Amino acid sequence: MNGVLRACLLKYSCANCIARRGFSQNPSQWRRKQLRSTVYYVTAAGLVTVGLSYAAVPLYRMFCQAYSYGGTTAAGHDAEKVASMRPLRTKPITIKFNADKSASMRWNFKPQQTEITVYPGETALAFYTAVNPSDVPVVGISTYNVVPFEAGQYFNKIQCFCFEEQMLNPHEQVDMPVFFYIDPEIDEDPYLEFCDEITLSYTFFEAKPGFTLPLPGRI
Repeated sequence: MNGVLRACLLKYSCANCIARRGFSQNPSQWRRKQLRSTVYYVTAAGLVTVGLSYAAVPLYRMFCQAYSYGGTTAAGHDAEKVASMRPLRTKPITIKFNADKSASMRWNFKPQQTEITVYPGETALAFYTAVNPSDVPVVGISTYNVVPFEAGQYFNKIQCFCFEEQMLNPHEQVDMPVFFYIDPEIDEDPYLEFCDEITLSYTFFEAKPGFTLPLPGRI
């Protein structure tokens, strides 16, 4: 008898719960609403994912440049400062150039010069060369960093080819410029007092669907 009573109470409780939610009279309608809610959630998640994939490169660039993360150079440059800068002739710095690529990248990629000597406050121009030796178009995208990492905030690029997708047709070759300067304030940084050499390194990746750029230091 007690078992029958408990079953009746449980049945009443469940029915009452469903009734409060407004589904007691039409279970099929409840199922349809649940299905629509699931579809909405899945669709929204898909749209967010697509949106983040499009925003990944700009967000990556903003984060790295804002914090000079992993030796990434500081964001932008002051045009007035460039015009008024005077080279700091007492502190020559050797800039070395390095070129890397991911294992799946089919381009040939190298710097046109191994190193140049610059003075803080002096603009300089360097070039990299990329060649697509394959028989199909290949889209590439590059990241960069500076070593020592502390020098990243003083290494200002006026023009470069990083973070932008670039397509090379079969057997096409392109020369890519890097126009930059070292901020004279580097001479006031006690951590870089004896720094007379900086390495600028680029890494190219093949930009395939779903590809996301790795953080500096994890290439």
